[in-house]
Amino acid sequence: MAPLRAGEDEVKRARLIVDQAVARGDFDDLALAGKPIPGLGEAHDPDWWVKGLIQRENITGLGPRAILLRTEDAELDDRLDRQYTEKQVREVLEDFNYRVIDARRQLLGGPPVITKLRDVDAEVELWRERRAAARRAAEDAAPPEQPRPSFWRRIWRGAG
Repeated sequence: MAPLRAGEDEVKRARLIVDQAVARGDFDDLALAGKPIPGLGEAHDPDWWVKGLIQRENITGLGPRAILLRTEDAELDDRLDRQYTEKQVREVLEDFNYRVIDARRQLLGGPPVITKLRDVDAEVELWRERRAAARRAAEDAAPPEQPRPSFWRRIWRGAG
């Protein structure tokens, strides 16, 4: 095809550029080739770009408190297992319970808070049991220590 001059119609120019790209194979390896365009035909969501950003960048900690508390509740045992003292475990649990109660008092609407309070004493006992089980598993997995030769035996071997 002959190159277009500066005064020609922009629609023809765009069509020519796309046709040339297709002829070169520029569109052959696209990720969605042969698949429907995601989100096409859905109702208009004014916050589509925020949701897309959150998904692409894997941003956490945003959203209604009820949902955040559910997520935190699911991960709370792992968080407790990373604590070193019983006092730290109690502080984490008391803070969690306070935020659950505070979220139940909200008047802003949103999803209901169905997250249950955690019994601090029962959770501390479970933390102790998990900690003891992990310690036993680590001891069982560790190879037995070889007895160290006495001082005089080491000296005697070095002299010979």
